[in-house]
Amino acid sequence: MDELDRVIVDRLQTGFPVCERPFLEAARALGTTEDELIARIDRLLRAGTLTRFGPLFQVERMGGAFTLAAMSVPPAEFEHAAAAVNGLPEVAHNYAREHPLNMWFVLATESAEATADAIDRIEARTGLPVLTFPKEREFFVGLDLKAVAPADGEMRLAERAQVLG
Repeated sequence: MDELDRVIVDRLQTGFPVCERPFLEAARALGTTEDELIARIDRLLRAGTLTRFGPLFQVERMGGAFTLAAMSVPPAEFEHAAAAVNGLPEVAHNYAREHPLNMWFVLATESAEATADAIDRIEARTGLPVLTFPKEREFFVGLDLKAVAPADGEMRLAERAQVLG
């Protein structure tokens, strides 16, 4: 990642323009061109530096369902399981934890039935059970991942989170 890539990651996490040509407007604010911005985002996605680029919706307000899920994945199978989980478009995000339930992810689906179908697909692809956790209370967390380049030159993401309510 070069400096413009880091700026793209830093600035486009929030406040992406909603207009007829959002990439053009965002590119101007970043001091680049629309084509260059689109090409860089595409490259960051293909390289796996970014896992997704797009909005997050409150699907429940649109009649859909959110489900927090977890799995206990043997370390030797973690990459395979992560690829299986991340390969589903219903997966909003996925993260590893140092815990017996070491893989956590959120499914965003159109219905409870679609959630059950996604879980069935994950279990079939991994051979591992998926545990789900119903929402008891909603919290809004502002999560900002800052791209930093330490002295060794390897880009890392520094996490800053704030519970908003």
